[in-house]
Amino acid sequence: MNKSILSYSYASDEVKGYKQSEIAKSEKNDCFVRAVASATGSHYDSAHSFVKETFDRKHKKGTFFMADTMKKLEDTGFSIDNKNFKIKVLPKSRVTNSYKLYGEIVKRKKTVKSFIKDNPKGTFILGVSKHAFTIKDGQLIDNKGEEFRPTRKVESAFKITPKVEEVQLSLF
Repeated sequence: MNKSILSYSYASDEVKGYKQSEIAKSEKNDCFVRAVASATGSHYDSAHSFVKETFDRKHKKGTFFMADTMKKLEDTGFSIDNKNFKIKVLPKSRVTNSYKLYGEIVKRKKTVKSFIKDNPKGTFILGVSKHAFTIKDGQLIDNKGEEFRPTRKVESAFKITPKVEEVQLSLF
């Protein structure tokens, strides 16, 4: 019996409008766009516009310095497809493990598998070397061909949560 280590689905199947999008058909290096779309449940074209405007992404060029922009969004949150989201940049302690090696405590980057084990609930966008994807309640949502790589080292992690608008209720 061959049971997969990780629960996995393809971003192309999870992202709304991806297969019909004319923009997606002409794109390359759009893993961060797909990660934003799958993490927020938004349409591919909306996520593409958001990443282009907010992260200064160039067509077919990928997204660079996303961690810097994510840090800025931590204060303000963001909106996509008329839904508001909060973002939490996870500290280094959440993306590293500590090991004892020859009597010394050594910190090493978590693997994707280790991150999922430590964060079974919630929605996260993870950055690994030159790539980004979504983890949603323990399920890896990524591009085809990436599914059997659970040992990639996590460079950065961002928790995405819907922003609940507070409403003042009046009894009279």
